[in-house]
Order: sequence, then C-alpha cells, then structure tokens
Amino acid sequence: MPVKRTPKPLRPLDAIAGALRRERERADVSLSELARRANVAKSTLSQLEAGTGNPSIETLWALAVALGIPFSRLVDPPIRQVKVIRAGEGAAIRSEQAHFTGIMLSACPPGARRDLYVINLEPGSSRQAQAHIPGSVEHLYVSKGRLRTGPTDTTVELGPGDYATFPGDVPHFYEALAPHTVAVLLMEHV
Repeated sequence: MPVKRTPKPLRPLDAIAGALRRERERADVSLSELARRANVAKSTLSQLEAGTGNPSIETLWALAVALGIPFSRLVDPPIRQVKVIRAGEGAAIRSEQAHFTGIMLSACPPGARRDLYVINLEPGSSRQAQAHIPGSVEHLYVSKGRLRTGPTDTTVELGPGDYATFPGDVPHFYEALAPHTVAVLLMEHV
C-alpha cells in the first residue's frame, strides 16, 4: 500500500512568489513590463518572485491590478487536489433524443471557464445540441469508435485518436457511426 504523504505547507512568501510568477507568465508579460505597469521597482518584483522581500498590501494590490486579476489570487492560491473518477463511477446523464450519455468529469470552478465530460454514444439517432452561451468552444477527442459532429452546417467525421474543435455557440450535433463510441468533450466558455 502506498504511503500517503501530506505536502509541506508553503510559506506565505513562497505562495506569493509562485502566484506572481504563474500569473505574470499567464499574462505573457516580462518582469520589466509588469514592474512598469504596477509602478513597482523591477528589483522589488524580482525579489518577490524569488520568495524574498517584504511585500506590502499596496504593492501586491498594484501588481494584481496590473495583471488584471483579483488580489486574492496572489495571497490565497487555489489548493490543488488529486481527484479520480474510476471507469463506471461517474454520474451518468442520459439524453432523451439519442443513445448519448455524458459523464461530467470536472465542473467549471469559480473564475475558470471550462467543463470536462466523457461521452458515450450509440448509433441510431443523433444528439442535437442548442447553441451554448456566446463565445463557447467545444473540443472533442475520440478515444473509441467513430462519430460525426460539429455545427449543423459544417460536420466532420472522427475516429479513434482524432480531435476536432468547433464553435459551441451555434446549433451542433453528435452522431455515433460505430457501436460503443467514446469521446472526451471539453467545453470552453469565454
């Protein structure tokens, strides 16, 4: 039996350093550019990202504003946990119009904009999906079987290992072309 190890808690400065670096890289701005935008000395920002220094609320607030993120994202980073859903254990939600079952693997947490599903399809009828919220994009990866999918005016056929992405904010559909078709669906909401 594997030994369960509890991760050592981060020091507050280490958590802030990691959050600053992560958010700066996510925003794709240099150290110099972020320092300029926040009106903070580059050396101060460099020290903070190294986990040294003594940041004030005002400095962190200025950096959060310059990054376009909530202040809390710098001082209270999300806790990362391992979540496992074993095959056959997820809550299956069935379609009334087709042999289509969706199992949500991960819901969109506050601030994030994506949902992850495993879908199981059977031939015989298609699942007609209404347009989702404006800016929605669907990413579909087929792991088993074959299916036809996409917006109703631009369909594609996919087989095992194939990936497609398409606008989810227009009517679209899913149709199994082979028995026991399985795909992973990531819905991205902008």
